[in-house]
Amino acid sequence: MQILTLYERERIEYHLRLKRTQRDIAKSLKRNQSDICREIKRNKGPDGKYRAAEAQKKAEAKSHKTNKRKLETNEALHDYVEIKLKKGWSPELIAGKLKNHPPKELTSVTLSHEQIYDYIYNGEGRYEGWYHYLLRKRSKRQQRYGRKKQTKTMIKERISIHLRPEEVNQRTRIGDWESDLAWFKKQKQAISVQYERKTMLTKIHRVLNRTNEENQQALNQTIESFPAEIFKSITFDNGSENACHTKIRDGYDIQTFFCDVYSAWQKGGVENTIGLIRRYLPKGTDMSTITDEQIQSVEDCLNNRPRKKLKYLTPNEALEAALNH
Repeated sequence: MQILTLYERERIEYHLRLKRTQRDIAKSLKRNQSDICREIKRNKGPDGKYRAAEAQKKAEAKSHKTNKRKLETNEALHDYVEIKLKKGWSPELIAGKLKNHPPKELTSVTLSHEQIYDYIYNGEGRYEGWYHYLLRKRSKRQQRYGRKKQTKTMIKERISIHLRPEEVNQRTRIGDWESDLAWFKKQKQAISVQYERKTMLTKIHRVLNRTNEENQQALNQTIESFPAEIFKSITFDNGSENACHTKIRDGYDIQTFFCDVYSAWQKGGVENTIGLIRRYLPKGTDMSTITDEQIQSVEDCLNNRPRKKLKYLTPNEALEAALNH
């Protein structure tokens, strides 16, 4: 059984007050019914009522080897995690770096990313406000839900992502990119983002609006900044700004592929990268106040950020190693 979070315990208390069954509660929380039954039975009060706050106190009192205790008692570990979070590192990245390349003072210390999350949401991290350092800055952990229904798209000469060569899907070569626009609230300016699937390299360019002409210019800049062999394919979503794909395809001899409608997750690399960019340029950013030098600085930060998939190399290091190989 996985440890229940304070949020889940609060939801159990809420559903019990609504007289819902344990089966319904388990379904709502996506847990086994036996877990919910055990939790309620163990933590009911003398009056037979379940209270989330009391259940959480009991659980914390029983736990002596949790991340919360480890982070509280090891000051060096606590400071290491906090510093990395402030730098924009995810808990998974921190845990991986600590395991594979620990500092001298933490050589024998291990910590999983779930332990860090648990400290942030259920331990003392709640009072230290560590969730503000996370990418999404959510005060409670959330689950993803279903996707929208598919509709038609008007982009011509699209080739489905399902026809993409297997070497692209498996990331066995350099030169396969994903592209997307990141836009900002109540303004025309946006940024065009390109992401190389094997090395996780990122390129960012400002666009004055979300038209396919502006997007094409940004793509041209990215493509022309590399040798021809670095660009073999680009995967797009179905936004109208990608209607320029035929000009890119024919002008540079680059294959173009498209995700299914409302399935941007199929190009998850660039989607995740835009999430990282939001740490530096939130949706509410006034792009008229942002210089090209600042945009370049964001790009440099991303390309010098170690990645788990690269065995904690940076994208710049991975590109250099791949080219040398």
